[in-house]
Amino acid sequence: MDIDLNCDLGEGCGQDAALMPLITSANVACGCHAGDAPTAAATLRAALRHGVQAGAHPGFADREHFGRRELVRSEEEVFYDCVYQVGALRALAAAVGIGRVRYIKPHGALYNLACRDDAFARPVIHAAQYFALPLLGLPGSRLQALCAAQRAPFIAEGFADRRYRPDGSLVPRSQHDAFIYDPAEAVRQVEWLLRERGVQTICVHGDNAQALEFVKALRAALTVAGHRLVAFPTC
Repeated sequence: MDIDLNCDLGEGCGQDAALMPLITSANVACGCHAGDAPTAAATLRAALRHGVQAGAHPGFADREHFGRRELVRSEEEVFYDCVYQVGALRALAAAVGIGRVRYIKPHGALYNLACRDDAFARPVIHAAQYFALPLLGLPGSRLQALCAAQRAPFIAEGFADRRYRPDGSLVPRSQHDAFIYDPAEAVRQVEWLLRERGVQTICVHGDNAQALEFVKALRAALTVAGHRLVAFPTC
């Protein structure tokens, strides 16, 4: 089975150059939760060099908490936050010759809120529709449901390095069992996500100190299991 492997990059975590050749999609930080314009441009150039498709990774402007603290924002504020960040990344992509940004994946707290709360899902979808780009999110989430209702393109995403609650949401990072460190366990979870949740792309977080070793082992295990790593198609 074909599967896309995505990673959050351009966040200043020091492993981007080594991770980029191992993935098929790069979620590029847009400079609010992490990163800046030169870092984003360098990440986009690296994606072009390695044949990796690039997506925009907008988040809350809360660098102190890496965009992982839930903030109170109006729907209008969320919409313009996303338009501002995605628009800037699209301009950088054009400047470095990558062509275009292929999708949007919200970051951190914005992602989690959009997956469970219509008041955040609606403006994120509105921003994606403005740019005519698909959205990545959790299968079975409010984000997916509202995308379906509005016929907005949606890509179901799973996580190789995070554990799940029974309702399909992610175990909060504050809990001791939130993370998966064993590639063999990650592959079992990926198999379940493909079989039961219909995911098209799998994420490994680039800010994890063990991300490089984890991605290498995960790629090898997925290949042995008969999967082909290819970028998911976008409209």
